Amino acid sequence: MLSLEIGLTFVVVFAIAAAACRYYQLYHLPIGFDYTDVWSVQMEQPNDEGMKNDALTYDKFKRSLEALPQVQQVAFANSSPYEHSTWRTTYSLPEGGREADSDLMTVSDEFFAVMDMPLTEGRWFSSADEGAAREPVVINRRLAEALFPGKSAIGQILSDGEQGSKDRQQYTVAGVVEDLRNHGEYMVPTNFLIARFSTQTSKRGVTTILLKVKPGTERVFESTLSNQLKLVRNDWSYRISPLSDLRRSRLHDTVVPLIVFSVIAGFLLLMVAFGLFGVLWQNTTQRIPEIGLRRAIGATAGDIYRQIIAEQLLLTTLAMLVGLVLLVQLPITGVLGENLSWPLFFVAAGVSMAIMALVSVLCALYPAWRASRLSPTQALHYE
Repeated sequence: MLSLEIGLTFVVVFAIAAAACRYYQLYHLPIGFDYTDVWSVQMEQPNDEGMKNDALTYDKFKRSLEALPQVQQVAFANSSPYEHSTWRTTYSLPEGGREADSDLMTVSDEFFAVMDMPLTEGRWFSSADEGAAREPVVINRRLAEALFPGKSAIGQILSDGEQGSKDRQQYTVAGVVEDLRNHGEYMVPTNFLIARFSTQTSKRGVTTILLKVKPGTERVFESTLSNQLKLVRNDWSYRISPLSDLRRSRLHDTVVPLIVFSVIAGFLLLMVAFGLFGVLWQNTTQRIPEIGLRRAIGATAGDIYRQIIAEQLLLTTLAMLVGLVLLVQLPITGVLGENLSWPLFFVAAGVSMAIMALVSVLCALYPAWRASRLSPTQALHYE
C-alpha cells in the first residue's frame, strides 16, 4: 500500500512538473508582437445584430482618435490580443488535397505597425491591395510549412470553405511571420492566418480598436479616450484596457490552476511523508535485534545509517519505476503532442524523481539516526 501511495504521488508530481516545464517553455517563446504602449477598445452596440462595415463610421473613429496628442496610430481588428476569443477555420490548396486548421484574425493595414510585428518574408498587405482579384493574407511559418512544405509560401494561393462551395474564397499569401500567439505567452503555438479588413470591401465590420499611444501614457487617459469615442457614437458602449492589463489578467487566469494543483500536490506529498515516517519508525523499531546483531559483528553506526536510507530509496525508486512505465506511454503515443515532447518528459521525470527521493530521504533521516545510535548491547537485549 505504501508503494502504491508513493507511485500515485509520483504521477501527480510528474504532472505538475510537466505542466510547469511546459509553461516555462511557452513563456520564453516569441509571441510575435509587442504589447507595450498599446491600448484596446472594445466597441459594443446596444443591439445584437453584429457590427456592420460602415466606412464613414470607421473613418470618423480613426480621425477622431488620431487627433488626440497621446495617440500615435490607430488600427482595427476583429479581436484584441490577450482576449478569450478564438476564430478558427480550415484552409486548403485550391485544387484540394493538403489542408490545415488555422486560427484567424482580421485586421486593418495599420495593425502590423501598431503591434510592432516583425516580418520574416514577403510584405504586409496595404491599401495598394484594394480591389485585388484575391485578398492578400499574412500567415505564420507553421501554417506555411503545413500547406506549402519545401517551398516559399509567398505568392501561393490558398482557399477556405469546402471544395465546390459557392462561398469558397481564394487568398494570396503576401507575407510570412515567424509566429503569432495572440493569446499571449502561455498560448500553444498553432497555425495562424491574418486576413485584411478593408472599410471599402470587407463584408463585415470589426469590433476592436487598437491604439499605439505615447510611452508613459497613464491610466487617466481612459477618461479622455472614452469622451472622444462618444463624440463619434454616443449610443455605443466601450471597454477600454491597456494590453498590459489584459496580459496580466490572462497570465493570472492561466497560472492559477497550476498553483491550485501544486498546493494539492504539496498536501499529498505531506501525507505521504507522514506515512513514510511512521512506517520507517515502526520498521526500525521491529528490527532493533537485527540492528544489534549487525553492530555486534562489526557494522558501524554509519553503516546502519546508510542501510536505512538506501532501503528507503530503493522502495521509492521501485514505486517510481512502475509509474514511469505508465507515463512513458504518453510521449511514445504522442497523445499530448508538443505539450509532452521527449525533452519535456525527461526534465519532468527528473524533477519529480528528485522531489520524491528528497522526501524519502528526509523521512528516513531521523529513524536512521535513531537506529544508528543504538549500542550493540542495548539492541541485543531489546524485548
